[in-house]
Amino acid sequence: MVFNTGAALLDAIVLAVVSKEEEGTYGYRITQDVRRTIDVSESTLYPVLRRLQKDDCLEIYDRECAGRNRRYYKITETGMAQLQLYRSEWMDYSGKITALFAGEEFV
Repeated sequence: MVFNTGAALLDAIVLAVVSKEEEGTYGYRITQDVRRTIDVSESTLYPVLRRLQKDDCLEIYDRECAGRNRRYYKITETGMAQLQLYRSEWMDYSGKITALFAGEEFV
């Protein structure tokens, strides 16, 4: 993709991915799901996960899987509220950009 993906957009994408799983999901799966939308490395996503946890948007817990602990991320109420804000802002922003690219007049 030729467009840069800023921190807020990465946060929104990660929150949207994690919110799809009621019980939460693990880091590798989050990475795979995000990569279906945008090209991003694991080394980029793990700081995003840590930041969202620090901001109380995600909570973490460990679960055993094949004899090893796997870290899971689950969206919090704060995270859901932030995701709703991101969704609202995205609809407004993307609508304006789409109209501009289509040559439409906007106010």
